[in-house]
Amino acid sequence: MISRDAVVLDSAMLDEARAYLRLENEEEDASLGTILLGAIGHAEAYLGQMLLRRNVREVLPASTAWQRLTALPVTLVNSVTGIPAEGMPFALLAEAYKIEVDAHGEAWLRITQQGSAGRVEVACLAGMALTWAELPEAIRLGILRLAAHLHLHRDNPDDPGPPEGVVALLRPWRRRRIA
Repeated sequence: MISRDAVVLDSAMLDEARAYLRLENEEEDASLGTILLGAIGHAEAYLGQMLLRRNVREVLPASTAWQRLTALPVTLVNSVTGIPAEGMPFALLAEAYKIEVDAHGEAWLRITQQGSAGRVEVACLAGMALTWAELPEAIRLGILRLAAHLHLHRDNPDDPGPPEGVVALLRPWRRRRIA
């Protein structure tokens, strides 16, 4: 099980999207924000990684085998909490687990002393960039083009889907995992 904080829209994102879509005022900001969030969600699903840095909580079995976290790229592991079958969750001591994060942000966890924990919750920070402006230009443009497509076709039941240009912009950043 994984839970992620929601992407928070900031004025820079809305300003850039409004300019890209040639919207002259802020009347459509609510719908534009929804469209942007949808475009970001679509891009993250396609890319297989989180774009904007935010908090993630992931629950895994308390295992002595190495387990890969789903969130990518992990920039910081905040805590590991033991979850027993009965009773209150408890913080695992640093010597009770091992965490490895590689140069690509893939994080691996291994429990060495699980105590009464049958599962563990890992709290971490994950995402490519802290702000919209720090995202690579190709990704930002891909999201803006997708948002423009979604805005243009928002009432079209025969929407042909995202333009090939969006996929071409995002593809170099795509991460796939082999099971």
